[in-house]
Amino acid sequence: MSTGYNILTRDHSKIYKLYYTFNVLGGLDNEGKGCVYTYDAVGSYERVGYSAQGSGSVLIMPFLDNQLKSPSPLLLPAQDAVTPLSQSEAIDLVKTCFASATERDIHTVSSRGDNLEIVVLNAGGVHREFMPLRRD
Repeated sequence: MSTGYNILTRDHSKIYKLYYTFNVLGGLDNEGKGCVYTYDAVGSYERVGYSAQGSGSVLIMPFLDNQLKSPSPLLLPAQDAVTPLSQSEAIDLVKTCFASATERDIHTVSSRGDNLEIVVLNAGGVHREFMPLRRD
């Protein structure tokens, strides 16, 4: 959790300098299960089944909810949002989300290269894959 702590303290220490970021951190928990945490600009964090942040998140999250069959967040007690995906299915889903969001949201395409970088960490090492996004 040291990466999460660094994100949390870095963002919170700059709160009065108008340096706001909304982060998604994924990895493995103590039991070796995949986990996703979201962090907001004031230092709050939450473990979630999946997430999207930024201007395109309003387009991406409903699509992820549909594709991953998420239970309603209003159900009590809370239920895990788990739809098993293979690595290739997960990568294809991420690519589809970003391709769709960049068609509809001009802010999703960064001014720093207009590429999506997908980083996969597994027992085989680190694998990076780039996908060009819309360039107009």
